[in-house]
Amino acid sequence: MVDVKAAGRYFFKVNDEPWEAFDNLITAEGLNFILNTALGDAPKPQGLYLALFSGSAAPAANWTAASFPSAANEIVSQTEGYSNASRPLWKPQAASNGQIGNLGAGGDDVSAAAKVTIVTSSSINVAGMALTTSSGKGSQSGVLVSAAKLPIPRTLQNGDTFFIGYRLTLTA
Repeated sequence: MVDVKAAGRYFFKVNDEPWEAFDNLITAEGLNFILNTALGDAPKPQGLYLALFSGSAAPAANWTAASFPSAANEIVSQTEGYSNASRPLWKPQAASNGQIGNLGAGGDDVSAAAKVTIVTSSSINVAGMALTTSSGKGSQSGVLVSAAKLPIPRTLQNGDTFFIGYRLTLTA
């Protein structure tokens, strides 16, 4: 028997700074979703979406889409957050070598990354990111696939462009 390991990483880039990366937690709800969608008979959702949060809580395996917005203090404001009306769509490229993600051709390529523009009267702190099946900011429906807390929260200013990437890897 061969065990399969699922691991994910979030990537982010602010303006023209270099990419930063950190590991994530794939939730129990997320693992079941991956299995049921890929191998079971659950329908594939219309899309997967990236969310930003500012809370200090560390993601937990028992987090769900229903608990995520309040547990993580999801950033939902368009006046003290980011300008998008909804969570940005995660548009992965075709899977290759056991990986799927939205990181483009590598290096500083941001062509496939999700992008948000920060809107604030002073500054906002981004403490982490999540991947979910619901596009609505603050939505408690759908599935929370993964979440991760940044090692150190990022303080962002009005007008900053925040690029978000996510890669899921399956290994045997």
